[in-house]
Amino acid sequence: MTDAAAEEDKDPDIELFVKAGSDGESIGNCPFSQRLFMILWLKGVVFNVTTVDLKRKPADLHNLAPGTHPPFLTFQGNVLTDVNKIEEYLEEMLAPPKYPRLAVKNRLSNIAGNDIFAKFSAYVKNTRPEKNRALEKSLTKALAKLDEYLTTPLPDEVQSGGSTRKYLDGDELSLADCNLLPKLHVVKVVAKKYRNYDIPSEFGGVWRYLGNAYNRDEFTNTCAADVEIELAYKVVAKRLGK
Repeated sequence: MTDAAAEEDKDPDIELFVKAGSDGESIGNCPFSQRLFMILWLKGVVFNVTTVDLKRKPADLHNLAPGTHPPFLTFQGNVLTDVNKIEEYLEEMLAPPKYPRLAVKNRLSNIAGNDIFAKFSAYVKNTRPEKNRALEKSLTKALAKLDEYLTTPLPDEVQSGGSTRKYLDGDELSLADCNLLPKLHVVKVVAKKYRNYDIPSEFGGVWRYLGNAYNRDEFTNTCAADVEIELAYKVVAKRLGK
């Protein structure tokens, strides 16, 4: 292999900066950090990860991306700070044949479950008991819509009964999963801890989806510990008044 070919075959220089946990070093609760972490892992590219302690943000990081909270990323020395734009950039720059394409084939996979996190946030931040039941129902309804999407065959699936696919867009993780799964996990952990709410057992599609995610290193090894997620919501998840 010539020097030029070897240079061309090298992975680009990438460093991902993610929010640190309560100890200042481990991965903290941040679905957006995990989203980018999962994308890079699924691309199969070599990259570095730096956790940023927001309480003691080092001066060199402040200079690198002033006024920016993690996640942000450096790609061949260029600083990128907008999560959606970073996702688009990585899909464009880390493309076949060397890297897999992660975009969905079915457009609806991108929006499946996109209202769950907002419904969950309203539910856990609510302090008024009289609103609790309606907000809980609203979250359940959003989860039911996701369950219906996951159990309905996609156009390219064999139309025999329901779908048994592993993820939103098929049997491989996609950009849509990198966006939704970190949020869905937060919903599961926080709603249980602070509202004693479980995702209904009859939502078999949602539980299958989560179970398949928990069997993937790309998800479990980029995820904050449950205790970190609970800690992050300790102040946000207000107690219901009497």
